[in-house]
Amino acid sequence: MSTRRQSPAKPQNRLLSALPQEEYKRLLEKMEEVSVEQGQRLIVAGEEIKDVYFPLNAMISLVSSTEEGVSVETGIVGSDGVLGVAVIFGTTTTPMESVVQIPGRAMRMDAKAFKSEFDLGGVFSKVLLLYTHILVVEMSQTAACNRLHSIDGRLARWLLMGSDSIRSDELPLTHEFLSMMLGVRRAGVTEASARLRKKGLIRYHHGRITILDRKGLEDFACECYDVVKREQSRLFPQ
Repeated sequence: MSTRRQSPAKPQNRLLSALPQEEYKRLLEKMEEVSVEQGQRLIVAGEEIKDVYFPLNAMISLVSSTEEGVSVETGIVGSDGVLGVAVIFGTTTTPMESVVQIPGRAMRMDAKAFKSEFDLGGVFSKVLLLYTHILVVEMSQTAACNRLHSIDGRLARWLLMGSDSIRSDELPLTHEFLSMMLGVRRAGVTEASARLRKKGLIRYHHGRITILDRKGLEDFACECYDVVKREQSRLFPQ
């Protein structure tokens, strides 16, 4: 994992960009920009949370696993969020894994420094609390979506969320990974992907999915995508 200091230019992360410039500059002194690699576990279930991450163009999955070894994604953290927000409530561990699914860059901050900044109050604290609300909404919608909606609509929703997370219409994702994240058989993902391709919504080639018709994909996705996006736009208008 490589690191470097970032200049106080306009941040790529939505939460950091919501801060007043002076507050952002102060926080930046306690951060470093790092690269995160695909498959890297940034937070391990049951282990101490030592760092928090503000993704810039990476996507991190929050994954819950059963004793039988079955894993399913319960949430996504991308350029509109922060990984490790649980520490603001005084906890130092979580039962969920946090795994990098799309590699990229992120701003890393020591968890104790992060908690100290939150305890100061101010805009930073308000931003983190609003984001925590959004994350709860997202995880609740994901649970309902996994139970109630078709694989086609869920796949469309997930691709849109992934695209938003890294701000790109090209997603380096395999069907095997998508099947794990959606909690379905790989064959089901392959069939759903074929239907989206037939409609001209996406292209899939050598482990890379490209969104060709974003508006069409939004129309095809289940309503869970719009629920979360509306809440994000309401609380963090661009």
